[in-house]
Amino acid sequence: MPTYVYETIPQSETEPVTRFEIKQSMKDAALTHHPDSGQPVRRVISGGYGIMGTGDGPSRPPSAGGGGGGCGSGCGCH
Repeated sequence: MPTYVYETIPQSETEPVTRFEIKQSMKDAALTHHPDSGQPVRRVISGGYGIMGTGDGPSRPPSAGGGGGGCGSGCGCH
């Protein structure tokens, strides 16, 4: 089950933002209120630990440019 980060939505300029993590199923709807305090919350989009590849396989570095598809500038995004 993934862990999601949420933060409270301050109701005044002096109220601090509080962040918290919660494990939820990917099928669950995003929370709209803090489970303990009832304060309004929003989900925070953060980076993950995923590794993206080009499909060339784990033992070879990404191919450079030209080889069909991609932008054709030699960036290897095919």
